[in-house]
Amino acid sequence: MRRLGRRFYSRYTPDVARDMVGAILVRELDGVVTSGRIVETEAYRGADDPASHAYRGRTRRTEVMFGEAGHAYVYFTYGFHYCLNATTETRGSPGAVLIRAIEPIEGVEVMRERRGVEGLRQLTDGPGKLTKAMGIDLALNGEDMVVSRKLYLCEGDPAGPVETSVRVGVSVGRETPWRFFLVDNPFVSRGGTHNYAEQARGAKKGSSARSQ
Repeated sequence: MRRLGRRFYSRYTPDVARDMVGAILVRELDGVVTSGRIVETEAYRGADDPASHAYRGRTRRTEVMFGEAGHAYVYFTYGFHYCLNATTETRGSPGAVLIRAIEPIEGVEVMRERRGVEGLRQLTDGPGKLTKAMGIDLALNGEDMVVSRKLYLCEGDPAGPVETSVRVGVSVGRETPWRFFLVDNPFVSRGGTHNYAEQARGAKKGSSARSQ
């Protein structure tokens, strides 16, 4: 598999988020490889996006978002989960794509051991689930995924249509349609893509109304 290069990440964040659906996320840890097809993402930017960590400017936590594209932005949330993002755009212009769900490909048994679950569908259908399954934590924050041997993305095929909806779990910027997911894929978070059909229709109507 050919890994994604710097040029892929150095673009407008929502475009990267959409194109990232279908890419393969690979994690190498202690000689063990785990991987999965990305089936769900969300885009976050800077001063124009109140839902973004970078909305209020540069901090120690968000420094990586203001840097070079193609690096991992990993943060700890709810006192329990790690979330993995890939940085985007150009230096000084913050952006990141949250990887929300993957379809397991390689190392499934290892993922099960790390998660302590047997069911395949629930193994990586959420941002905190996939990081635990793949052994991703704060030690990888800032990792350059373009050249890293520990964590990287490879070219892939979504193998189906990609739909858009509003983002989930944000208290502001709720109307922004920057969530992208693979239609009819069972590994999309919160029980599958059927739950987002109405959101997707609403997002399209809102976008159409704003363009008039």
